[in-house]
Amino acid sequence: MLRVVLIALVVFASIYAFVDCVQTDRRVVRTMPKPVWLIAVLVPVLGPVGWLLAGRAGSRGGPPPRRPGRRPPGPRGPLGPDDDPDFLRKL
Repeated sequence: MLRVVLIALVVFASIYAFVDCVQTDRRVVRTMPKPVWLIAVLVPVLGPVGWLLAGRAGSRGGPPPRRPGRRPPGPRGPLGPDDDPDFLRKL
């Protein structure tokens, strides 16, 4: 029974890592190019563990690395009426 659980765990980890690798933007993949990771993830045990620890940028819980000269995505203007200087002038 333990053998079946271990095999299922390896299969599910491989599937999860493969799908995660496919859905990850190629600009935030670390260490190796994305096509190489897609092949490496298919190696039992080592591939998924390698992808989860070293392949994806958000694996340590932090934001993905920024490229120099680019603004982070998100709102570019005031977030609400109280943050809008034009709105506050009209009060």
